[in-house]
Amino acid sequence: METFINNLSGWLWSSPMIYLCLGIGLVFSLMTRFLQVRHIKDMVMLMFQGKSSEAGVSSFQALAVALSGRVGTGNIAGTATAIAFGGPGAVFWMWAIAFIGAGSAFVESTLAQIYKVKLDGQYRGGPAYYIEKGIGIKWYAVLFSIAAVIAMSMLMPGVQSNSIAIGLDNAFGISPTITGIGLVILLAVIIFGGIKRIANVAQYVVPFMAVGYVLVSLIIVAMNISQLPGVIALIFKSAFGADQAFGGIIGMAISWGVKRGIYSNEAGQGTGPHAAAAAEVSHPAKQGLVQAFSVYIDTLLVCSATAFMILFTGMYNTQAADKSFIVQNLPGVEAGPGYTQAAIESVIPGFGAGMVAVALFFFAFTTIMAYYYIAETNVAYLFGGKNNKWATLVLKIVLLAATFYGAVKTAKLAWALGDIGLGVMVWLNMIAIVILYKPAMKALKDYEQQKKQGLDPVFNSKKLGIKNAEYWETEYKVEDEKVS
Repeated sequence: METFINNLSGWLWSSPMIYLCLGIGLVFSLMTRFLQVRHIKDMVMLMFQGKSSEAGVSSFQALAVALSGRVGTGNIAGTATAIAFGGPGAVFWMWAIAFIGAGSAFVESTLAQIYKVKLDGQYRGGPAYYIEKGIGIKWYAVLFSIAAVIAMSMLMPGVQSNSIAIGLDNAFGISPTITGIGLVILLAVIIFGGIKRIANVAQYVVPFMAVGYVLVSLIIVAMNISQLPGVIALIFKSAFGADQAFGGIIGMAISWGVKRGIYSNEAGQGTGPHAAAAAEVSHPAKQGLVQAFSVYIDTLLVCSATAFMILFTGMYNTQAADKSFIVQNLPGVEAGPGYTQAAIESVIPGFGAGMVAVALFFFAFTTIMAYYYIAETNVAYLFGGKNNKWATLVLKIVLLAATFYGAVKTAKLAWALGDIGLGVMVWLNMIAIVILYKPAMKALKDYEQQKKQGLDPVFNSKKLGIKNAEYWETEYKVEDEKVS
């Protein structure tokens, strides 16, 4: 069974997937004239604009929920794994997929805002909603929803809980079983509180954990600053096969860099749009830009922090395709959080294991929270836009069970299952946003035109000729009635 799972994971993440993600991200970046560069100022300013309402959360809260999903195990264990199997060059390809992936993140999140709906007093949206309303293919929307529910509730939580369990076991000798039970109890308290409670927890925990982690990495970089030119050169040379030691695994560098980059920053995989749709904004492009910036925070900031700690200290192993070691500085240490723990320990003795374990706990725990929200949104879609209490209860139980199961199982199996869940979602969502990119481009153009006129952009779907944007059509009907 494990062989089948690994083979399926390998097939989903084969070369076509790599080309698809890189290609679509590049095309969207070109079509938007690299908005990820042109609109950096807007991205930062928009994060702190807007307030939550009874129906939705603020832009910052939506960003925090999205980041809680993005900033997770992938930033610590995933980055380490990329270096273990792709060498230092994998870090460059993680950066590359983050930069061009910001274009994909903008498109999918803007679409989520355009086609969001208001159900039971709360905003809901995501790929299933924009596939049905934008493309008009109901069965495809249902297929994505089913895939998302399975991935988010059954396959991916185990990756996060497994890393928490390993980190706490390494640092404090806490049994994975105890960790699993503790996670289930804490998660239950939060997820039974709904999106508002998830957003409230995320908006405080996410900034705290990210800033603290990056500060530690900066200390390590500062203590080894003389190595900076060499490390940067190693990353770039390895990425393009120019380094003698790592030249033979350039394909692995690209593959693992893109795979772990997408796993970490989630650009294009269809998870970020769920949180984006929940935001209370006056124009879809606003939240699209905010969500695009979250890709930068995740990969260019937090993943880079992990990579630099590992590479500056040399605390890593790298294997070739034939399983032989190109670098073996940590004999017997499995690829994952152990690399980061060893890196910090080598510079700040007695601090590394505990610090990484705590960081992993916060990173991964908030990610599971985000997974639940995504799964719940898709369950609501499958039940005709209504919150079915029994279905939601079953979902909570399944996710909690998967969280416990992942905590006590092997890391390799947990990652393989997670890769399958993520891979299916990426394929389905990428195809959808390629078909449906035009409304997002119209929204961006409209946003830019209004900004040039000195206006605070307000969205009018009818004016732009975008059909089935029911929420925005209702908003303007109400506004028109007020004016008349």
